[in-house]
Amino acid sequence: MEFGLGLVLAIIGAALAVLLAGIGSAVAVSAVGQSALGVLSEDPDKFGSLLILQALPGTQGIYGLLVGFLILLRTGLLGGSPADLTLAQGWGFFFAALPIALGGLVSALYQGKVAISGVYLVAKRAEESGKAIILTAMVETYAILALLMSVLILLSINV
Repeated sequence: MEFGLGLVLAIIGAALAVLLAGIGSAVAVSAVGQSALGVLSEDPDKFGSLLILQALPGTQGIYGLLVGFLILLRTGLLGGSPADLTLAQGWGFFFAALPIALGGLVSALYQGKVAISGVYLVAKRAEESGKAIILTAMVETYAILALLMSVLILLSINV
C-alpha cells in the first residue's frame, strides 16, 4: 500500500498529537508522583488527595490520543481503506493536531508544577487538599481549549 504525501502529513500530525501530549503527561505525572511518595512515606493517609493531584496532568496524554485516533478514523486508516488525501487536506490534518500536541505538552508540564506545589500544601495542611486540586485543575482549562480547537479544525476538513 502506497501512501500519498497528504496521508503521510496526516499520520505525522496524529503521531505528534499523541507523542507530545503524552510526553508532557508522562513527565508531569512522574514528577508529581515523586513528590507525593515523599509525603506518603511520612503520612500514608494522604494517598487519595495525592493520587488526584498526580492524575490531573495525565489527561493531556488522553486528549492527544483522542485527536490521534480521530485523525486516523477520519482519514480511513482505521477503517481499512485510507483516503487519497490531497496535499491541502494532509496539511489540514497536520495543523489540526498542533493545538493539542503543543498545548497538551506545555499545559501538562505546567499543571505538573502546580500539582507538585499542591503536594507540598497537602503535606503541611491536609485539610486544604481541595484548594490544591482546584488550583491544579485550573491549568486543565488550556488543555481543554487546545483539544476543542484540534477537534474543530478536524471537523472542518472535507474528506
